[in-house]
Amino acid sequence: MTKRTLSQLDVAGKTVLVRVDFNVPIEQGVEAIANYDQRLRATLPTIEYLLERDCKVVLCSHLGRPRGKVDDDLRLAPVGDRLAVLLNRPVRSFNDCIGPEVTGAVSDMSAREIVLLENLRFHPGEEKNDAGFSSKLASLADRFVMDAFAVAHRAHASTVGLPQLLPSAMGLLTQREVESLGLALAEPERPLAALMGGAKVSDKILVLENLLSRLDHLFIGGGMAITFLAAIGKSVGASAVEEDRLEFARDVLQRAERDGVAVHLPEDVVTADEFAPDPNAVTTRSVDDVPDGWYIMDVGPETATRYATALAGCKTILWNGPMGVFEMKRFSTGTRQVANGIAGQPGVTTVVGGGSTAEAVESLGLMDHMTHVSTGGGASLEFLEGRELPGIAALPDT
Repeated sequence: MTKRTLSQLDVAGKTVLVRVDFNVPIEQGVEAIANYDQRLRATLPTIEYLLERDCKVVLCSHLGRPRGKVDDDLRLAPVGDRLAVLLNRPVRSFNDCIGPEVTGAVSDMSAREIVLLENLRFHPGEEKNDAGFSSKLASLADRFVMDAFAVAHRAHASTVGLPQLLPSAMGLLTQREVESLGLALAEPERPLAALMGGAKVSDKILVLENLLSRLDHLFIGGGMAITFLAAIGKSVGASAVEEDRLEFARDVLQRAERDGVAVHLPEDVVTADEFAPDPNAVTTRSVDDVPDGWYIMDVGPETATRYATALAGCKTILWNGPMGVFEMKRFSTGTRQVANGIAGQPGVTTVVGGGSTAEAVESLGLMDHMTHVSTGGGASLEFLEGRELPGIAALPDT
């Protein structure tokens, strides 16, 4: 099925409600928003498209997990201030997302004005997909545009409720996400590689199930690698092993060998005597020489070089998950080395999953050197798992 796109929706002169995802890491402080504004930047093409057609643009988003209650630390006004800088035009932020004051203010808007509604999750009806809450949101506008791919896997009032009430379409960001991820799955140039990292095997089980038979190469790093190394009999010291996933890891390795998929596991690792940002001792060791009581924190330099070189020989790369404990600066080298190795490779399509992987790429200043960096962590994972995303399925077909 092909979903209606923004170019197929009559929006000229209309009031358009746009579901965006401005869920920035606000816990790092308002002053840090500019360092993590990928999701804002990614939505600019849709906003500018609507402005060019004399629309009144009403943006709605969630921020954090207020659990249906007002939380002053999770207000969207600071995000609106950053958006105004990026657009170089005013963005008015409201103190609520529904109610008579909001209705009146939206009604009084002029063409080409932009407003940002308050955090949708301040209302319990959002996450409960309450029909009444959807109806109140829908009453604000003539059209609805779904441009929040990062929450397309959530069946919430603003993702699946609104398309039932207003003429709707995918925004440019959502369209790009669906097309980029879909193409990488359906018609990739080969060799096709998956670079999988992150904390747990369990987070990637369905992705591996869906992808494995399609791959030419599978590279494993991060916490996932610990369980895979344990599965082939390596000592991993004090590192956390997912005991209930050992058999799955062995099965993946057996199936890969049967299907001719080359599996790449770390051969050297960075270890520390404690799981902390600044441990007492850090050493690089062979995976055959990890002592008891030590923690594997990152892939080693030889492994990172080997991964980067092999990946550069692939034509399509799907990357989801850092190679080590990237949030601890001392253990970010492996991720940095691999990212630099694949960034901007001519003739290589690199699709980066969202969440921590996108944040890593953004912090390294490599956003513009990857073919596509997804804004959706959980959504991109579920898409790669082959699952239907409710926020996409709810939109009308062409």
